[in-house]
Amino acid sequence: MELTGRKALVTGAALRVGREIALELARAGATIYLHYRSSEEPARRTAEEIRALGAGAVLVRGDLADPREVERVAEECRDADVLVNSASVFPRTPLRDATVEGFDGIMAVNVRAPFFLARTMGLAMRARGSGVIVNIADWSGYRPHANYLPYCMSKAALLAMNSGLARILAPEVRVNAVAPGPVMLPADMDEDLRRRVIASTPLGREGSPTDVARAVRFLVDGSDYITGAVLAVDGGRLIA
Repeated sequence: MELTGRKALVTGAALRVGREIALELARAGATIYLHYRSSEEPARRTAEEIRALGAGAVLVRGDLADPREVERVAEECRDADVLVNSASVFPRTPLRDATVEGFDGIMAVNVRAPFFLARTMGLAMRARGSGVIVNIADWSGYRPHANYLPYCMSKAALLAMNSGLARILAPEVRVNAVAPGPVMLPADMDEDLRRRVIASTPLGREGSPTDVARAVRFLVDGSDYITGAVLAVDGGRLIA
């Protein structure tokens, strides 16, 4: 898909990986629907960077834990040609500390919101005859972390959703996922664990948000014959 003149919704686009994805798609010429929840000032700064690139940016505020807000965001951005489900929550959850409320909160943002955004916007894309959806998963959807199990479960569900939507929305809409590995490791991660994670990564280093953003762009405009795929951006962690 040629991105010049196209519109793309990137959720969680004010900070971290989502911000880099938004900037990468803007460099390719897309107008960005820049979704954020509470990070208004970072969102405005990201929008200014996008406009400085010569692309358009529209701020879209919404709490993806609220299904009514999800539907409103989907309706506001229904004309987007691209949806990138990037927003995610990543709370540390040792098994003994897991609660129903915490579990439901993770699933609401990481699974329910992407599904209903993809349903509304994907059906609109299909009716128009074309569109691309990219889901930001995680390599831990295949190999869960002990202290982040509900999060890992949510990413496994996102991978199942990716495959199902790719079949349902074809041939008009392509649906793919990026599965980052050690990219922007949690700030509260023990330093010894951080070293061990990097040491067990074949490429021997932590990845960057730019690595993920470039993978997303490839899945959007690099080929029109890829759907239902999961592109691992993990430094080789899955084969280690």
